[in-house]
Amino acid sequence: MSTHLTDIHFSSLGLHPALLKALDDMGYDRCTPIQAATLPKLLAGHDIAGQAQTGTGKTAAFLLATFNDLLTLPEIQGRRRNEPRALIMAPTRELAIQIYNDGLKLAAQTELRLTVVYGGAGYEEQRKSIENGVDVLIGTTGRLIDYYKQGVYGLEAIDVVVLDEADRMFDLGFIADIRYLLRKMPPPADRLNMLFSATLSQRVLELGYEHMNDAEHIQVERDLVAAGNIREMLYYPSNEERIPLLLGLFDTLTPDRAIVFTNTRRAGEEVWAYLAAYGLNAGLLTGDVPQKKRIALLDELKDGKLAVLVCTDVAGRGLHIEGVSHVFNYDLPDDPEDYVHRIGRTARAGAEGDAISFASEETAINLPAIENYIEHKLPTSAITADLLREPVSPQHMIRMSPAHRENKPHRRGGPRGARPSGSRHGRR
Repeated sequence: MSTHLTDIHFSSLGLHPALLKALDDMGYDRCTPIQAATLPKLLAGHDIAGQAQTGTGKTAAFLLATFNDLLTLPEIQGRRRNEPRALIMAPTRELAIQIYNDGLKLAAQTELRLTVVYGGAGYEEQRKSIENGVDVLIGTTGRLIDYYKQGVYGLEAIDVVVLDEADRMFDLGFIADIRYLLRKMPPPADRLNMLFSATLSQRVLELGYEHMNDAEHIQVERDLVAAGNIREMLYYPSNEERIPLLLGLFDTLTPDRAIVFTNTRRAGEEVWAYLAAYGLNAGLLTGDVPQKKRIALLDELKDGKLAVLVCTDVAGRGLHIEGVSHVFNYDLPDDPEDYVHRIGRTARAGAEGDAISFASEETAINLPAIENYIEHKLPTSAITADLLREPVSPQHMIRMSPAHRENKPHRRGGPRGARPSGSRHGRR
């Protein structure tokens, strides 16, 4: 843990006492590198585009800066209770919920009101939560725009705006939505603007800078795209060997908690079915899984009720699930950046972890681009007979809809084992 912390103490940054108390209650004393590099500038009122590997504390960095801003800067006179002072946008529902949960902990000693909105669930409940009063509004762009156009909330009082996982926001086609919301806010010089992500392309930075005020790009550990405490390994299985090899690795490595990534929903359903038939307490998270089920699956993995979660890239970014010891790339991702985000689900907050990838007949073509992006060759290992397991036929399980079925018990619970004065103050 110490190798992922700096000598900069949160108490030395001038944070609001309520935030320091929350950090103390959570057991946090020193900053991670991205926090140490960005927080002093953010607390002084400078816009930041922050980039660092996954699991290094980017979420806490922008939440602390946001909350400190709201606790120290006077709000606009006459602000209505449905006019948030901060807007945090995320590309996925899961990430928005994760930010909200982290925010509740850091704001525990304050009276700040946080609300999260996202599609797929709780339409009227989320709407009422905004109408009852909100200081920090967190959400996905679709639901945010829906409520805004209905007049559920206003953006005239925005002091802080955050784009989390900014590259994915743009990649998923949210550019028009983001610009729509940004143009409804006070001008960039009258608010604090932040971009955060593990990967930020020049194209994304240029788009972001259109709506930021002389932002500084801060990149931590540029030469270390993948976390140094992740042990990477690559196998070259045939298509027929992938399931037997995956089962054998689960038996051999006995992961405490694992995530298996596939490129398609169909592959995810097949892998889930084989793992479940083999006796592993497995869950499946794909785009068509209802929202309540998605949240429940993530909670079950966090709580240790699930041994393994099979995912498409819907869960590949931004989620902080402690204790994930192994990540398996059943399919090598088509996008090299997704490789970094996938393996970043393990080795969180200074822990160690293993990332094991399969370069199969279908996805080996993606390997050169991945290795070029991470700037190193993946170490390889031979597939020996003792690593292969005979799979149990999962036909009876494949016919069940993972999106709607209830989790059923298996024969095994898991594998063995202070800001200077400036233009933003002028409108107060």
